[in-house]
Amino acid sequence: MAKWMIANKKADFDGLAREFNISNITARLIANRLINSKATESIDCTSETVNNYLNAGPSFLHDPRLMADMEKGAQIILDKIREGAKIRVIGDYDVDGICSSYILLSGLLLFGADADCVLPDRIKDGYGLSVKLVDDAFDAGVDTIITCDNGIAASEQIAHAKEKGMTVVVTDHHEVPFEENENGEKTQLLPPADAVIDPKRAEGEYPFKEICGAVVAYKFLQVLSDISTDAKVTDEQRTDFFTEMMIFAGIATVCDVMELKDENRVIVKQSLKLIKDTHNAGLQALINVNGLDASSLSGYHYGFIIGPCLNATGRLDLANRALSLFMEKDRAKAAVIAGDLKSLNDSRKDKTKNGVDEAVSIVQEASEKSGLPKVIVLYMPDVHESIAGIIAGRIKEKYNRPTIILTKALDGGAKGSGRSVENYDMYEGLSACKELFTKFGGHKMAAGLSLPVENIDVLRERLNADCKLEEKDFEPILHLDMVMPLNAASMDLVKEFKKLEPFGTGNPKPSFAQKDVSLLSGRILGKNKNCGKYRVTDGGKIYDMMYFGDMERWHDFLTERYGQSILDDLYNNGREDGMVKVSIAYHPDINSYMGRESLQIIMEDFT
Repeated sequence: MAKWMIANKKADFDGLAREFNISNITARLIANRLINSKATESIDCTSETVNNYLNAGPSFLHDPRLMADMEKGAQIILDKIREGAKIRVIGDYDVDGICSSYILLSGLLLFGADADCVLPDRIKDGYGLSVKLVDDAFDAGVDTIITCDNGIAASEQIAHAKEKGMTVVVTDHHEVPFEENENGEKTQLLPPADAVIDPKRAEGEYPFKEICGAVVAYKFLQVLSDISTDAKVTDEQRTDFFTEMMIFAGIATVCDVMELKDENRVIVKQSLKLIKDTHNAGLQALINVNGLDASSLSGYHYGFIIGPCLNATGRLDLANRALSLFMEKDRAKAAVIAGDLKSLNDSRKDKTKNGVDEAVSIVQEASEKSGLPKVIVLYMPDVHESIAGIIAGRIKEKYNRPTIILTKALDGGAKGSGRSVENYDMYEGLSACKELFTKFGGHKMAAGLSLPVENIDVLRERLNADCKLEEKDFEPILHLDMVMPLNAASMDLVKEFKKLEPFGTGNPKPSFAQKDVSLLSGRILGKNKNCGKYRVTDGGKIYDMMYFGDMERWHDFLTERYGQSILDDLYNNGREDGMVKVSIAYHPDINSYMGRESLQIIMEDFT
């Protein structure tokens, strides 16, 4: 059961409510999302920051030139375009890699480049730039490589390209590799490229580090456009291009799990606003094949429907298929590709479920013998390596511990992905034992790695020995906005919450707590009996409440507290005496059915 943490942040809620014509409750929610600490309350939540949160548009986005090497890299590529040199974009096989590659390739073609794009084969090439991809490019007569969503950790591969006389420009957003001296001081290690563009570089003055690769690519092209004097590209074409590409930058931002703060929030908000008018036949087809309404999409649809279809190509096939979907002009052909992507994703879901079940079984068996480790490292040689990251994420969520899932690689070694928890920097943890790897990279919350099979046990021992997390750190925490009685919720308030969208990492959907909520009656719903619907009250009106969580845990909780007979009564006859009381974490929602709207409560947790 999660530990509930209720925000206690202070601001002039009444003043903000009057100034922005919002409720006091919504003002509190905004303050909770803007204030970083008690010490910074007065500067984090001001009229200006609240106005930016609610109303900021594209003009709020930061100047790309504040990134180190941005103008230098753009000038290099512009000169190569003018020379007629052959340029190759090399991206990655996830959603961010696909979207950043599409943005970059489309922009280069718009400005007259002789350009193509290659996305690595997850199985044969591995993540990002490889020596093989460099050799393939050289053999194809490529003069210049520009990376996107990768390259910052590819020093060996870029050195190889430079030895062959090639020009290399890196655009990336991942953590910069570093070495640490005996005093604990870190020095960043940049690859030997002609230009290295990454917001996480120590040099440069870019104010927001947590943008994805597609946003870096987008901003690179903004600078390229600014310094280009090519009259063949009209102002209207430039405007249309950057308007359209904002959609893909937003999709990548959500799917790469970037925090929806600062300019990320603006980018995703604009993306969701613009997507209904996209000219991209492939994206339209993907929306249609999933039965979505382009005019009412949310961050959820990006992260859990559109994104997984794109990811499935890199997992079970080749990511080039997703790129070809976006490049396709013929609507009939685009519809076929989109259908294939959806089918691949359906297949991926089945493989994932089987893999997660197997992983849980391994963890449970091991924990019975020696307890749960601080960092879970599993070697599952028969699992398809493409779903290792998804399985790692699910195991991390179940046990609230950093998790690495390794599978058998094509070269006979092991290869996998890690997912972390908030209070553990996985990239730093792996960096401390980098000599064990043949390749690794990532950031605080996620990483990819390759290593010899014989190093797996050593890795597990080292990570756990070095891990500073304590038992209290493994208790899951549920962050709630405030205590709020059910009768404070209304349909008008829920509609006002739309001002806070898009919701996602770093900008969560509003959540509340209320104690002594009486359960009056209940029904178990769903083909698999996996959700419940209840009539509830906290002393005022009676509301419908839904629960979509772990029904077995919920029933065990009620049985332990009230007994099986009372639980049976709740479902069979009802308990109008209000005796069955629980404290709930919840959010209010609007249920639409046959054109009618009604307020309902969604229970997230209980105690």
